[in-house]
Amino acid sequence: MPDFLADVELDTLAKTRAKVRPGTRTDVLVIGAGPTGLACAIEAQKIGLKVIVLDKGCLVNSLFHYPAGMIFFTTPELLEIGDIPFTTALQKPTREEALEYYRKVAEHYHLDVRQYEWVKTVMGEDGNFSITATDRAGRPHDYHTKKVIVSTGYYDLANQLGIPGEDLPKVSHYYGEPHPYYDAEVLVIGGKNSAAIASLDLWRHGARVTLVHRELQLHHHVKYWIKPDLENRIKNGDIEAYFGSSVQQIGVDHVILKTPRGPVRLKNDFVLALIGYHPDYDFLRSMGIELSEPQCRPVCDPVSLESNVRGVYVAGVIVAGSRTNEIFIENGRFHGQQIAADLKKNLPPGSRRAGPALQE
Repeated sequence: MPDFLADVELDTLAKTRAKVRPGTRTDVLVIGAGPTGLACAIEAQKIGLKVIVLDKGCLVNSLFHYPAGMIFFTTPELLEIGDIPFTTALQKPTREEALEYYRKVAEHYHLDVRQYEWVKTVMGEDGNFSITATDRAGRPHDYHTKKVIVSTGYYDLANQLGIPGEDLPKVSHYYGEPHPYYDAEVLVIGGKNSAAIASLDLWRHGARVTLVHRELQLHHHVKYWIKPDLENRIKNGDIEAYFGSSVQQIGVDHVILKTPRGPVRLKNDFVLALIGYHPDYDFLRSMGIELSEPQCRPVCDPVSLESNVRGVYVAGVIVAGSRTNEIFIENGRFHGQQIAADLKKNLPPGSRRAGPALQE
């Protein structure tokens, strides 16, 4: 290498600066950057608290993993947080519009969201919590906070079938888009909205769909404009359906069903087990949060949402435990206001930061 090139390289390396480690001390640490977690962070910032938000995935990670092109059942104003209007050209917003909206909200409030940091432990006591998280490279990051808000949702943990073959690569508990399933034999397990929507979408894009549901009919929660559409497809023979049935085994190229008429073996390429999701109960218990029986609801004050562990609040769908159909973005987004009202009383003015922009 010529001497002058070596000199250039050395000069360039000499000017490189190490990335400054961001602050790790805060007044409030929010675990979960979903819509409810963001709403909690916004409301805490409004009363002058410094807030850090951690998420093991990306911003609004659950919404990101919704099916591509999905349209929300609700109208846009019911998804709004932080008093920021959600405008859309349609009566009901799409997944893509929602992702854009929550990105803009995070930018507007300059929220300190640290993506891809998975919280592993929460230790300490009210006013002095120590939190350890790991990033995508497995490196640990330690945080210290006075208060903790847990808003981890439930979409990351799928309910399991507990049958042979569930771990095969062809099995998924999530549905993204129909194209990979074109001209394939696809078994959809479930009888609620996710299974109904996926079945129709797959059929309309060239998949050969079979629906299996353990109940004798579709769940009453299926939306009124989706239910008759699917029922008509089943009646016409476009989609084959087995009600009062269950999957007993999944093979590489087949599935075995238990039906009212006896066992049935079907040729199969893919299985979508859309049977629901549940909160991370083990993580809640690891913090000392008590869960009520039998619905695994975190024990908390119904007004402040402070759990039985002082200084640790719960927000969003995890408040409902296993009854995940009780809390959605539409009502969970108000949990931030309830928690902020309690934080305002329990964090004396002298202990608060002057504003969210302050760093260590």
